[in-house]
This record gives sequence, structure tokens and C-alpha cells, in this order.
Amino acid sequence: MTAQERGGAAAGAAPARRNGGRPRRKKVAIALGDPAGIGPEIALKAALDPAVLRIARPVLYGDPHALAVHARACGLPADFLVVERGGQAGDDDRVVLVGRRQLTEQSLQLGAVRAEHGRAALDSARAAIEAALAGEVDAVIAAPQTETAIHAAGIHFDGHPGFVARCTGVPEEDAFLMLCFDDKRIAHATLHVSLQRALELITPARVQRVIRTTHEALARIGIAAPRLAVSGLNPHAGEEGLFGSEEQTIIGPAIRALRRDGLAVDGPFGADTMFHRTSYDAFVVMLHDQGHIAAKLLARTGTAAMTIGTPVVFSSVAHGSALDIAGQGKADHTAMVEAVRRVTGLTG
Repeated sequence: MTAQERGGAAAGAAPARRNGGRPRRKKVAIALGDPAGIGPEIALKAALDPAVLRIARPVLYGDPHALAVHARACGLPADFLVVERGGQAGDDDRVVLVGRRQLTEQSLQLGAVRAEHGRAALDSARAAIEAALAGEVDAVIAAPQTETAIHAAGIHFDGHPGFVARCTGVPEEDAFLMLCFDDKRIAHATLHVSLQRALELITPARVQRVIRTTHEALARIGIAAPRLAVSGLNPHAGEEGLFGSEEQTIIGPAIRALRRDGLAVDGPFGADTMFHRTSYDAFVVMLHDQGHIAAKLLARTGTAAMTIGTPVVFSSVAHGSALDIAGQGKADHTAMVEAVRRVTGLTG
């Protein structure tokens, strides 16, 4: 399949309606993720979903062979237009793929952990981020990657916020993850590091940065006066020093400093009860599991994982690559639809 080869219009796709009165939809890049997992399947399902097409113009990024393999295996329409750049995608509803030559027929093995798959996942995401920086797309979504495959390729990867920061030239400490589902938003001060390293990273300056970044992200989506709740680090937020002093020496002082600057921020609260509070626009937690356990219990397949603090509007899905069901047509793309909804709201 050459760069300009057309496989035909996607089954059921609507014709272009440039003069039909439909407002310009935000162009959203969707990187295919690990080609051996469910990423290509849920990306294609999202690109065909009427709920997505009503609000966005999806543009897929990844290997054409991998997408075709998944389409055939899952019984999805395999007709798509392969282009060289995101700017070549029109405003019709054809499935468009910015083709990246990443794999051969022999190197793709569905359900397997291979270095080639890890390199492909990050190449697709990097290409989509570069397209956003160039103004070719308005936002980026990454399908799930497999971290063991990335590490097998010898590539340092500590989660999408750090990756997006490196791709966009932002200091890694200024990029954070915010999980979004239903009316909940949960930002994380630390992410994919050991518990020991997380404790080292939690400083008054970092706590202030994640709170400010969360506040700015909420203001960007039109929340005029965001209210934030911040968790403690220790059980029951330390119980006034009985179970640890970080709330008194790190988190509490950071909150008070921001309140003096006019931010509406409260805490620290116990992370086990904080999410029952209904008067806040977002929650800030200190550790990966404080936020992820709540999100995966309450919205198992419907959570968008937003990267905040970088110049690119970026989201991934908060579930894994599900290698065990790759190519079976069983993958639920609800989280991908939620991610599209979130990023189109952030682009203004």
C-alpha cells in the first residue's frame, strides 16, 4: 500500500459535506499503540463510531499492515486511505491513516511482547505529537502501549506525561497525568516510579506545581473558578502526625501557599474518603494507586488519561493493551470515545 493508495471509502462512511453546514470538527490524531495488542482495533472502532464523528475528525497514525491485520481479524472495515501527513485528511468521514513503516508481515505477532512492537507504539505517538506541534491536528490520543515491549527495545519510558514532555521540550517535572471519567478528574503528583522514588519526589514545590497545572487545565475547559481537593500521603492524611509528618511538613504548607495566591484548594484529605466529596472540580493525589485504583473500580473501561502541562492536548486510555484478546474483536473502545470527548473540549 503506497503513501497515496486508497483502499476505498470506509463502509457506511458519509460523503464529504464541506458545504453542508457542518461546522469544522477538531482534527484528532489517534496513535495505534502496541500493534500486537488491542490498540489498532479500538482506534479503528473509534474512527468509525458515529459518536466520535459527530464531534471530531479522527486521523489514525501507525503501520498500515498492522491496521489491516486487525481490521480483517476483527471483522471491521479494512478500507482506509493512507496518507503521508495529517494535513492531507479532509473533513469527510473516510478512515485516514498517516502511514508509518514500522513492521513487516513477519515482525507482527498478535499477543506477543516484542521489541519491534514497543518501538512501533512510540513511533506512532511521536509522529502524532509532532503533527500537533506543526498544527496539522488539534489534539492527540494514544492507544495503549505495552511497557515491557518498550523496555525490550531499550527505550526509557516512564508513562505518557514524561514522554510527551520530552517530545515537546517541556521539563518532565512540569507534565502530569489527570484521569477523567464521568464528572471526576484525578491529577497525580507522581506516576510510574517506585514507592521509594515517589516519596523522594513529593516536595512542596512539586505539590504546588501539580495543583497549579490542574487549576490551569480546568480553567482551559471553561471552569472559571476551579475548586480542588488534595489528598494526603499517609493513611487518614497522617492523623495530625500520628502516621507520618508529610502532611504537616510538605502538603499542608504547599496548600496554604496556593490559598494565599487565591486558589481554591483544600486538604490534605485521606485518600480513601476524599472522592466522596462532591463540591470539587478535581482531586489531586500523591501516588499512582491513590488515583488509579479509584478510577479503575468506578470506570473500568471508560477512563481517559490526560497529560496536562504540555503545549499539546494529549490523552491516552487508562487501560492496557490486552494482549490476550488482540485480534478477536472483543475490545471495548468506550475509553477511546471518552478520550476524544475530553480532548475536543480542551481544544477550545
